Amino acid sequence: MPKLKKVRVKRGNLVLEGYLMPKHAFSSEDIVVIKLKNGYNVGLKADEVEFLEEVEIESSEKKGGAEEGEITLIGTGGTIASFVEYSTGAVKPAMRSEDFLNYAPELNEIAQIKPLMLFNVFSEDMKPHYWTKLAEKCAEEIRNGAKGVVIAHGTDTMHYTSSALAFAVQNLTSPIILVGAQRSSDRPSSDAHMNLLSAVRVAKSDLGEVCVVMHATTSDDKCAIHRGTRVRKMHTSARDAFRSLNSEVLGYVDREGKVEIFPHARKRAEGDIILREKFSEDAALVYYYPGASSEILDFFADKYHAIVIMGTGLGHVGEDWRKRIKDITKDGKYIFITSQCLYGTTNLNVYSSGRELLKNGAIPLGDMLPEVALVKAMWTLANYDYEEVGKIMVKNIVGEVSERRFSPWLR
Repeated sequence: MPKLKKVRVKRGNLVLEGYLMPKHAFSSEDIVVIKLKNGYNVGLKADEVEFLEEVEIESSEKKGGAEEGEITLIGTGGTIASFVEYSTGAVKPAMRSEDFLNYAPELNEIAQIKPLMLFNVFSEDMKPHYWTKLAEKCAEEIRNGAKGVVIAHGTDTMHYTSSALAFAVQNLTSPIILVGAQRSSDRPSSDAHMNLLSAVRVAKSDLGEVCVVMHATTSDDKCAIHRGTRVRKMHTSARDAFRSLNSEVLGYVDREGKVEIFPHARKRAEGDIILREKFSEDAALVYYYPGASSEILDFFADKYHAIVIMGTGLGHVGEDWRKRIKDITKDGKYIFITSQCLYGTTNLNVYSSGRELLKNGAIPLGDMLPEVALVKAMWTLANYDYEEVGKIMVKNIVGEVSERRFSPWLR
């Protein structure tokens, strides 16, 4: 691994000090990039920069201290592992796992880092079999002594992956932390640097959950720690895009690196982890809207054995859907109900239409998020007998649904 250089440069009357960032596949030869102390990058034209001082710094993996245990840093792609391609202006994945240590040299001051690249894709290209590979690798690293695992992941589907890993790898003796960035690591306003450092710090804590660590605000004041089954991306581009829904955050990491874990977070477990890493693709997520034809349900019922419906409000669908659901459930297939509202819980006892859904075999999932419900259905179908799927879906496994929610289906 190449050693990083700490430099002082001058451009006109401006003097800057920071790390000279190494070139990558999409770098421009005419630009030098300096990472400042605050984590921001500055790009300067090479022919306009005067190098005043160049001091080589140590980039040793021992700097974090072997006695603290090793943190495995797994790269999967996404914006946090991407750069701007200067010829087109587009963002492309290019970072190797070891490049994280060059991009954020402070990582070696926080912990002993073991970097590896499992795959390199944008998050929209993630598939269930990738979740299985990630779960297996996380289990392997933890069983081999990793104090924690950090996964660099694209933000668009990170909440799907965090849910999948929460179900697949249980009884965690070391935390699994997913982290991403809304802006690529070489942009001046990138959130990648602070997010990554915060994630590694959380991985060293006594937390025993699958979590997502991302900016808590648009500023660089703190990062939030979200439970993997309660988090959702709520904005396309804002740095504070991630929110914990129907649940409080598990804690924060401030800009100085102090980690605060709240009492309701699960602590590291004892014994061995429980690995149930299989996922079935025999489940679908369907969005109901006014005027939606019941033929939509027919299409999915012909292809899948479990359908998660995002209903309106408390979990409602139109009359033709309600009637069709009765036929589908009689055929032995599962219909689960969540809400498009995201905040709050489904309740099919308030209105007659909801009671009809219950009578017709639909199963409400309380305040479980729709995407989490889909992932849980895929996981449950692959790891349990088919007759058990309904009961497992309404049971709280890893904090994905509130215990206090009322589920008439259980009576």
